[in-house]
Amino acid sequence: KATLELKLFVVDQIQNGQISTNFASKKYDVPRTTISYWIRKYSTLVQQNTGMSKNDEIKKLKEKIEELEFVKDFQQDIIADMELITGVDMSKKSLPETLAKEIELKKKNILKENGSINVLGSLNKPSTKDSKRNKNIK
Repeated sequence: KATLELKLFVVDQIQNGQISTNFASKKYDVPRTTISYWIRKYSTLVQQNTGMSKNDEIKKLKEKIEELEFVKDFQQDIIADMELITGVDMSKKSLPETLAKEIELKKKNILKENGSINVLGSLNKPSTKDSKRNKNIK
């Protein structure tokens, strides 16, 4: 027999999303139907109503993935810029190969867009005077 404390603990963990009913069933050696009964019996109406549907949970997770992809992309841009400025390939030394390759591609794209980098690390790109001169020539 499970103690009241264990039942409440399991219900709380499940409702807070820390574990699933299946995992709790295996971990505590209690049938899933029993755990479902505990959830109905021991959770308050408020807790039951705040439970997230699978579709809502999927939507929330997709939004989080988008946010993390944006952050990753931004961080890779910063790393690529720093590597171009300093000439030190930090990503190859400290990041997984797939991420290092993504940063290498970003560096190549930056060079295509902005010109080349000289030995001192500063960017060689046409000045605004040069671009005005070229427009006047055309």
